[in-house]
Amino acid sequence: MRDLDAPRLPSSPGFWRSPLRGPWFTSVLGLVLLVGVTVLFVTGLFSYAAYNPDLSPVNDKTPDKGILGFYLFAWPTNPYWLYRLNQGVHVTLGITLIPVLLAKLWSVVPRLFALPPARSLTHALERISLLLLVGGALFEFVTGVLNVQLDYVFPGSFYRLHFYGAWVFFAAFVAHALLKTPTALRNLRHLREESNDLVSPRPTEPTVSRRGALWFVGGGSTLLFATTVGRSFDGPLRRAALLAPHGGGDPGSGPNGFQINKTAAHAGIDAAETGEDVWRLVVTGRTGTVRLRRDELLRLPLYSAALPIACVEGWSTSDQWWRGVRLRDLAALVGYDDPPDVFIESLQRSGAFRKAALRANQVADPRSLLALYVNGEELSPDHGHPARIIVPAAPGVLNTKWVARMTFGDL
Repeated sequence: MRDLDAPRLPSSPGFWRSPLRGPWFTSVLGLVLLVGVTVLFVTGLFSYAAYNPDLSPVNDKTPDKGILGFYLFAWPTNPYWLYRLNQGVHVTLGITLIPVLLAKLWSVVPRLFALPPARSLTHALERISLLLLVGGALFEFVTGVLNVQLDYVFPGSFYRLHFYGAWVFFAAFVAHALLKTPTALRNLRHLREESNDLVSPRPTEPTVSRRGALWFVGGGSTLLFATTVGRSFDGPLRRAALLAPHGGGDPGSGPNGFQINKTAAHAGIDAAETGEDVWRLVVTGRTGTVRLRRDELLRLPLYSAALPIACVEGWSTSDQWWRGVRLRDLAALVGYDDPPDVFIESLQRSGAFRKAALRANQVADPRSLLALYVNGEELSPDHGHPARIIVPAAPGVLNTKWVARMTFGDL
């Protein structure tokens, strides 16, 4: 029989009747997010630093950011798997936290409709920070998931949107954490539930305990983790990464059979301009310009390095064996005993990162190569034939494919 006295507006305390809502339940979820979101923000800043945004405008996808764009440090080349770890943690943790975030929002939804909207100036500021927190969280997680899925349906650059959104979200998150963390810790220390605006005055009969609900949320996070984390590993784990792309395109099999994001066809690379009799590497520096055919590059000292490729979407390859000319040896050809920065241009004519810059410490690392071979075979067109950059610990987009020109010097 219909309850005629039941509140009909979301702003009424009795409208929300779930017996699961309460300070203990929301406090547990809040403390998990406190740790998880902090790790997400820190790894996001590290990812920003890895692009060397103050080195060259071509590396900076967030112009006019003012004081928000402070540069952390010169991104190192050791350990060589640093970016692979950082971005793997950032993306995998972000996806894993989605059930926790949704459960947390569900647990506090009555407060979003509470009236009056503001009881005091302090309460008004708290409500504004809450709106920024909820909106920022949804924006960051949605844009992040879309980027992981290589689905760029949002307007504008992902880098810019995600960067500015992160600062808005984290500022609101810090303000909320300062206000609520002491209360959350106090709630966890009490076994008996305190009464507050989250506890329904007319709850329905429970079908699951609060601890059972937490297990349900944890199970959802575990499932997302299991179907995402494999993007960074080979074998069965990679095949289990059902919710995460392993890189665009089919890499095929053989020595060149590992993940790619952009094929030669997608980048508009014409086979006629990469042939032995046409392609030249143009190297410019202090003493002038040198043009090298591929066979001339092969007569220079060649070195090998085992390095992965790791992308901003969180996927990475295992270590591949690359062979080619050291970047610092190419710098020496144009007059540099101490390797400087380098500006690299690709045959690719459009799209982000068709041009990129590397710092002097990256050029100087003996594992940084202009690669001509991978796993004992010539590079395939999709992996950058006739030559590509490979640098330890650098984001995949800075490992430029189809290299046409390199300009050494301070940038």
